[in-house]
Amino acid sequence: MGEYHIRRYEDRDYEAVRTIFSQGINEHAPAGFRHVLSSPQTHLLLLGVLLATYLGTSSLLLSLGAVAALLAVGWIFTKRLWADYVHEALATDMKDIRQTYLVPKDCSFWVAEARGEVAGIVAATHPENPSLRGRALELKRMSVAKAHRGHGLGKALTRTVLLFAQEHGYKEVILGTSMVQVAAHRTYEGMGFCKVKEICPNTLCKLLRFYIYIYRYEIGGSR
Repeated sequence: MGEYHIRRYEDRDYEAVRTIFSQGINEHAPAGFRHVLSSPQTHLLLLGVLLATYLGTSSLLLSLGAVAALLAVGWIFTKRLWADYVHEALATDMKDIRQTYLVPKDCSFWVAEARGEVAGIVAATHPENPSLRGRALELKRMSVAKAHRGHGLGKALTRTVLLFAQEHGYKEVILGTSMVQVAAHRTYEGMGFCKVKEICPNTLCKLLRFYIYIYRYEIGGSR
């Protein structure tokens, strides 16, 4: 970690931060699509399309083509879901990073800098759940650029949030991450986070059994 320097966000980091965040989210679209393909509901849908097309046309080639077309539409739709999430974030909290994360009390945003460029990002903010406010901080917007992975930078950024929460007297740090972000799960669990809940944010996620995992880290020795 000697070649990296973690510091508070500055306005000059704006474009680099938004780019790292966007790329970090969008790269999970293929894993999301693989999860969709593994769903029993998807298997039934594809089989139904195959059989219905074959019964209607008596052509195996057309039937396979219909399945291929449906898969292509599914891939485009999956990519769009991830892109929509990025678009919403860029239009809300990531639109004015300073106002969202640096102005409010007990919130912050950090960048990891390597050789003069932004290599990773992470934020700490108040949870949306009112019952956790005053007790917990939420780790958000964690992302490390591909070229800088494998050197413990994600762990260092996570430790930055944990130390910040402890110094400000909080008892917990929580975070949410999708079920397909397996590398992130390993990192958080290896640092002592425990998965406490699985949630489906909408009806489509329930149908596809796509979960957001909620993790919690209990801070010892907080005030």
